[in-house]
Amino acid sequence: MKLIKKEQANGSSTANKTSIENHKKAAKHHEAGNHEKACECTVKAHGHHCLASKAQREDVKHHALNK
Repeated sequence: MKLIKKEQANGSSTANKTSIENHKKAAKHHEAGNHEKACECTVKAHGHHCLASKAQREDVKHHALNK
C-alpha cells in the first residue's frame, strides 16, 4: 500500500513540474512570435495539470478512506 501512495505522489509532482516547464516554453515561444508552438506547449501544460490534479484527488480520497 505504501508503494502505491508513493507512486501517486511522485506522479502528481512530476506532472506539476512538467506543466510548469511547458508553460515556460509557451511563454518563450510567444515572446519569439511563434504562436503555434506557444499554443502547443500551452495545451501540453494544461494536460499535465489535469493529470496532476487527478492524481492529487485520488491521493486525497485514498487518505480519507484510510483514516
